[in-house]
Amino acid sequence: MSDATSFVRIAADGERVAIERALAEEVPVALEFNGIGYAVLMATPADLDDLVAGFLVSERIQQVGDPVVPVAPHRTAAGIVARANLLAEQARRLLDRVRHRASDSSCGLCGIENIEQAMRPLPQVAAQSDADDAAIFRALAALSGQQLLNARTGAAHAAALVDAAGIIRLVREDVGRHNAFDKLIGAMRRAGAGWDGGFALLSSRCSYELVEKAVLADCPMLVTISAPTQLAVARAAEAGLPLRVLARPDAMLASPAP
Repeated sequence: MSDATSFVRIAADGERVAIERALAEEVPVALEFNGIGYAVLMATPADLDDLVAGFLVSERIQQVGDPVVPVAPHRTAAGIVARANLLAEQARRLLDRVRHRASDSSCGLCGIENIEQAMRPLPQVAAQSDADDAAIFRALAALSGQQLLNARTGAAHAAALVDAAGIIRLVREDVGRHNAFDKLIGAMRRAGAGWDGGFALLSSRCSYELVEKAVLADCPMLVTISAPTQLAVARAAEAGLPLRVLARPDAMLASPAP
């Protein structure tokens, strides 16, 4: 996060007041695997080890249970280069999917060459959530108190690991909703943490890309505070991923049973 920046607050009645406001930091983060430039993400430059560990799962280069590779970040005048070396089989997957791209988030689609690649079959979610509706509402009520970066800046998304009782166990934040979820998945990998009958709670809409990330991480249920797209609902049903969307303090929508 950068230092406070000066603004002028303009009220509806015309009153103008000078204020200081903290801003969320957003920088280019170049991901380089085995010496190959793979992607450039616009991200909050924190928890980069987690970001890479989650991104590799989202890109289907690694699986959740694979050993986590060390990440070496290098600051440059223009941003950050995060370097990691993959094992032989993972390097083969890397070469199969390698592309040079610049994207505004780890969306999983930027640079893909055809529709068939974008709509690759998803595995079936094996994990099951034991959380009831009350647990979800409990987590929703607690989420804002866990969004420390967003509380200071108003510009960050959160992704949370929630247990079956509705207790938030782990949170990651980023200016990008996709990056936040990758950071959470990566943090879980690095900590050896499982879903343990819980679910993922995201402070964003439910997009196709977030559904894919959840499925590849074997997340047992995905909860988002905003609406889903039609494709997100269809892909979640295909993979057997339960959704709870438009999840607000007073109500939420449950996806049709897979």
